[in-house]
Amino acid sequence: MKFVRHPTGLLRSRARRRLFAMWLAATTLAGVGLAQSRSQSQSGMPAALSADCAARISINAPSIDIACLRAAYAGPAATWPAPHVDAGVAWSELAPLPKKPPEPVDNPGTPAKIALGKRLFEDPRLSKSGQIACASCHDPQLGWGDGRSVPFGHDRRPGKRNAMSVAMSAYAGPLFWDGRAATLEAQALHPIQDATEMAFDGGALEKRLNSSDDYADDFTAVFGSRQVTVPRVSQALAAYQRSLVPRFNRFDRFLDGNRKLLTDQQLWGLHLFRTRARCMNCHSGPALTDNGFHNLGLHFQGRAREDLGRYRVTGDPADVGKFRTPSLRMVAKTGPWMHNGAFQDMRGILNMYNVGMPRPKPAAGKVYDPPFPATDPLLRPLELHKAELEALTEFLRTL
Repeated sequence: MKFVRHPTGLLRSRARRRLFAMWLAATTLAGVGLAQSRSQSQSGMPAALSADCAARISINAPSIDIACLRAAYAGPAATWPAPHVDAGVAWSELAPLPKKPPEPVDNPGTPAKIALGKRLFEDPRLSKSGQIACASCHDPQLGWGDGRSVPFGHDRRPGKRNAMSVAMSAYAGPLFWDGRAATLEAQALHPIQDATEMAFDGGALEKRLNSSDDYADDFTAVFGSRQVTVPRVSQALAAYQRSLVPRFNRFDRFLDGNRKLLTDQQLWGLHLFRTRARCMNCHSGPALTDNGFHNLGLHFQGRAREDLGRYRVTGDPADVGKFRTPSLRMVAKTGPWMHNGAFQDMRGILNMYNVGMPRPKPAAGKVYDPPFPATDPLLRPLELHKAELEALTEFLRTL
C-alpha cells in the first residue's frame, strides 16, 4: 500500500533520486549525527532493501511505501529514522512514560495523601464563594481542562488564559503558561488565591476547613494531626495531580513493542511528526514537551488582546510573547488549544503550523516597550499537503 504525495518538491531526475536514496540510507536509517548509537543492522530492514526503502519513505518520494515504513519502524525507537531537529535543540527519543511519576522527597504521594488531595480538588469550599472547585476548570471528562477558550472564575469573571490540562503536571516545570510557579506545590495555591479564579485568602481557607469536622480524620491520617494548613493543602493537591498521568494508551503500547497498534495512516503521521513536520524540535521524550518557552506569534502586543507571556514573570525582553510548551499527551482531548484558547479545532492548529504560524509586524513609527518580538525561528512553513495533515492529525489522536 502507498500514500500518494503532492508532486511539488520531488527530485527532478532519477539519478539525483538514487543519490539521495544512498545518502538517506547512510544518515536517516543509520542515524548519523544522533546522540543515540544507531546501525543499519539494528533497523530490522534487510540490507539489500535499505537504500530502496529509504528512498520510498523519504521526504521527496512521490508516495510513501507502507511496507518500507513499517520496516523502518519495526525495531526499537533508537533505530527509527532520525528526527528533523535544528542544530542546538536538545531533544530525547520518544518513549513510554515511567511507571511512577517524579515526586519531591519532601512530598511523597502516598495513597492516603492522594485520596485527600482528590477530596480537596473536588471541594468548592476552597473558593471564596463556595461554588468553584479545582475540578470546575479541570474536568477528567474534558482531558482535565474545561473545554472553554478561557474559564469563568469568581463572580463569573472570565479568565485571560486557557485552563491548561493538569494531566501531565507531574512532568511539567516550571508551571502555568508563563512559568510563574516553580513547583506543583506552589502551583496548587495560585488558583485558590487568584482574585479572578477562586478568590480565597489562605487564612480564611484554613478557618473554614478547620471549623468543619469532615477533614479531621483524613488530615490526621496523612499529616499526623487534624490541623488544616495551607502548606498541607498544597501538598495534598500536588500529590493528587501527580497521580493523574495518563497510562498505557495506544501509542505507549506501540512504543512497548506492539507495532500493529497504529494504522498505516497513524504510522505515516508518526513519521511526519519526526521528519517533515519538525514537531520534535519542541515535543520529544516520554512527556512530549521540552518544558521550554516559545513565541508563536500570538502575543498581540499593542492590541486589545495583548498577552506578553513569560516576560511578565521574568522582565526579560527576550521573553516577550513566549509561552510554555504543553505536553502533547491526550492532546486530542484537551482543546481548545493555545494559551488563549483561540483554536477550537486541532486541524486548524496544524494548518497554522503548516504556514509557519503568524509573523506579526510592529506598527510603523510606533515605539514598543518592551521591544516588539520576533516569532520563534524554529517555526517555518512546512508545505504539508492535505493527506499529510490528515495523517499527522490521526497520529496525534493516539497520544
